[in-house]
Amino acid sequence: MFSSFPIWKKNLFICCAASFIVSIGMSQMAPILPLYIAELGVDDPADVARWAGIVFGCNFISLAIFSPIWGRLSDRFGRKPMILRASGWLGLIMIGMGFAQSVWHLVILRLLQGCLSGFQAAVIPLLAQETPKKHSGWAMGMFFTAQVSGGLMGPIFGGWLSEVIGFRSSFLFIGTCCLLGFLALTQVQETQPAAAAKTADEPVPAFRELPQRGIILGVFLTTVLLHFSLTCIAPLLTVYVQEIAGNIDHLAIVSGAVFSAAGFASMLFASRLGRLADCIGSERILFACLLLSGLVSIPQGFVTAPWQLGVLRFFHGIAIAGLMPATNNLIRQLAPPALMGRIFGFNQSAQFIGMFSGAFFGGQLAAQIGIRNLFLLVAALLIVNAIWCKLTIKR
Repeated sequence: MFSSFPIWKKNLFICCAASFIVSIGMSQMAPILPLYIAELGVDDPADVARWAGIVFGCNFISLAIFSPIWGRLSDRFGRKPMILRASGWLGLIMIGMGFAQSVWHLVILRLLQGCLSGFQAAVIPLLAQETPKKHSGWAMGMFFTAQVSGGLMGPIFGGWLSEVIGFRSSFLFIGTCCLLGFLALTQVQETQPAAAAKTADEPVPAFRELPQRGIILGVFLTTVLLHFSLTCIAPLLTVYVQEIAGNIDHLAIVSGAVFSAAGFASMLFASRLGRLADCIGSERILFACLLLSGLVSIPQGFVTAPWQLGVLRFFHGIAIAGLMPATNNLIRQLAPPALMGRIFGFNQSAQFIGMFSGAFFGGQLAAQIGIRNLFLLVAALLIVNAIWCKLTIKR
C-alpha cells in the first residue's frame, strides 16, 4: 500500500496510525477513572474527586522530570528505540492498572508511567528528524490531527465499553490498544543515525551556546502558557455550562458537545494550518493563532447560552490546531540535530508543567475571581504572548 511513498511519508502514516490507536485507548481513562476509584473502595464523593485529581495529575510530574532525560538518550541512541520503549511500557502500565487492588496502586503505576513512557515526546523528534523541512509543518499537523481524532472517539467508546465489560477489563483494553500501537511502530524506518553518533568526533554544542536559545526558551514559555490556558478551563466547562444555562436536561450531553467543539475544529484544521505554515512560516501561524485564541477567550466570559460557548470553543479549537504543530515545527527549525531530542524533551516538560499547573490552579483561580474572569485572565496571557512572538521571532 505504501510502496510508492518515500520513507519519511511511510513513517508519518505509521506514527499517525499508532497515535490514533493509542489516543483512543488513553482518552478512555479520564471518564472512567473516578468510577474505578469508587470501585476500589473510596466511598465519599469528595474523596473520589480528590483521588481522581491525584491519580490523573501525578503522571505529569514524573513526565516533566524524565522527558528531557529520554530526549537526551534519543539523541545518543536513536529515535526508534525510544518510541518502542515508550509505547510498550505504556501498554504494560495500563494493563497493570486493570489489576490494581487499591487507589495507591493506581498512584504508583501512574508515577511509573511517567518515568518510562512519554509516547508523544518520543515520536515527535523522530518525525522532525525524518521529515524534510519544507514538509515538517504539514507532518506535525497530520500527527496532531490523528492524536485529536483518537482523543475525540475514546471517551464515547470507553464509556460504552466500561458498561459492557467493566472497568478492569476496560483498562486491559486500553493497554491492548497501546501494545497495538507498539506493533505498528516496529515498522518505522529510521534512516538517519543518531546525530550524536554521527558527530562523535565533533563537540556537541551546549544549549547555552546556541544563537537562538532565547527564542527556544520563549517557545518553551509559549508551550507552558498554552497548556495552562487549556487545562485551567477544561475541567470547569461543565460547571460553566450549568451556570449559564441553569438546571437543563441532558447537562452531560450539552457539556460534552461544548467540550468536543474545540477538538472537532482542531481535527479539521490542523493539517491545513500545518501546510500553510510550510508556505508562510510557523512564526506567523504561531502569532496569528495565539492572537485568535486570546481574542475568542474574551467573549467566552460573557456568553449567555451554551450554543454561544460551543461556537466560540470551535474557533478556539482552530487556534489550537495551529499552535501545537507550530511550536513543534519551530523547534524543528531552530534546534541543531545533535540536540533535537533533548530540546523536544524540554518542550514536553514545559507542556506537562503547563498542564499540571493549569489543573491545579484553575479551580483555585475560579473560586477566587469567578469562571468568567478566568477567561479574561487567559485571554490577557495569550495576547501578551502573541505580541512577544510578533516582536521576537523572525523567519
